[in-house]
Amino acid sequence: MATPIRSVSNAEDTQPKVPAVPYMVARQPILDLRGRVHAYELLHREQTALTGNGEPVVRTVSETAAFFALQKPSELKKLTGKMMAFVSCRWEDLSDQLAQKLPATLTVLEIPGNLEMPSELIAVCQQLKAEGFRFALNDFNAQFKPSMELADYIKVDFDRTSKEERRGLFEQLRGKPIGILAGNIDTQANYARAREEGFELFEGYYFCEPVPVRNRRPPVNQILRIDILRALQQTPLEVHKISPLVKRDGPLTYQLLRLANSPLWAVRKEIDSIEQALMTVGDDAFRRIATTAIASEFNGNQPPELLCMAMVRGRFCEVAGAKRNLDPFIQYMLGLLSLLPAMQGQAMKDIAPTLPLGDEIRKALLGTKNPERVQLGWLEKCERGDWAGCDAAAEADSLNQQELAKIYVDAVAWAEAVLHSAA
Repeated sequence: MATPIRSVSNAEDTQPKVPAVPYMVARQPILDLRGRVHAYELLHREQTALTGNGEPVVRTVSETAAFFALQKPSELKKLTGKMMAFVSCRWEDLSDQLAQKLPATLTVLEIPGNLEMPSELIAVCQQLKAEGFRFALNDFNAQFKPSMELADYIKVDFDRTSKEERRGLFEQLRGKPIGILAGNIDTQANYARAREEGFELFEGYYFCEPVPVRNRRPPVNQILRIDILRALQQTPLEVHKISPLVKRDGPLTYQLLRLANSPLWAVRKEIDSIEQALMTVGDDAFRRIATTAIASEFNGNQPPELLCMAMVRGRFCEVAGAKRNLDPFIQYMLGLLSLLPAMQGQAMKDIAPTLPLGDEIRKALLGTKNPERVQLGWLEKCERGDWAGCDAAAEADSLNQQELAKIYVDAVAWAEAVLHSAA
């Protein structure tokens, strides 16, 4: 925990005051062997705030349970929907009954697994389990058996443990109904090793890393879909040009109509044609629907979370970009298409030249730091809980992080609503 910082009085104010730092949250997916979301790990940053009389102090909310229970209870549901949330806890959060404010059946409380628990705390945890909460142990140490008896999950930091240590853990837990979760799996190589060792749950962004496909041929309809993306950038949209293109792609037509009929667009009458979809929802909504349908087709057999994450990026860049006077639809495409390498198994340097985008957007997709990439660059750091990186990006480009944090949470809720209503 950071040491509290106090400012001197106005009369003695010889040093700059500590600025207030906004709350920031992120979710990290926990996937199973089939690439389905099992739960989300919730992260948030430590906060700096001002006291009631205006004196700056550092207020640290070092664990997540207190944060969501006391400050942002509504954000929990936005970030996870109906999925379970892994929420990090201090022992004080348990003894002060903060955890009880969270939804029991959807919350996995993460507690230290390398410290001996007092008997009174064990009793509190047993009561919480009786209420429906689950527990995950971090940095597990087998010598503390009472804590192991509480565990529904044990979380293993894949980067900080050896293969021998992990093998020993599996031997100790053989036959016990405890899920073993591999954390910090950010590369396909580590994912492959974790699978080989017997892990069945994985946390990290390994699924966002492209897996090169040898002798890969572009999908039959890829050129057609690129033509559709090009047509979507015209203003106003021309029905007589777009409709024939979409109709030539059966799977894409199906995806587009399914999305257009989702409750999110408040359509009163069922839409059964491309022309009707365009006329009913309007140009802007049709662009988003069509682009999302194309991304869904590009995603193919990859984990659905990859498409959801791309949609979050698209919506975030659209809304945040509009506030910086950038074209909302171009920003939406930038965010959505930023994960094409993982979807297609190709490097972005091979994909970007084929996309019907301006030079600056193409450079942004390739990682060049330019004004078009500002929002996406900040979000990529937020997704991984790199708060220092977020601060640096905000300072460099004069970003309002409080505003961006809200846009991120709303973008997650929007993407989940679209996918669930279309399903």
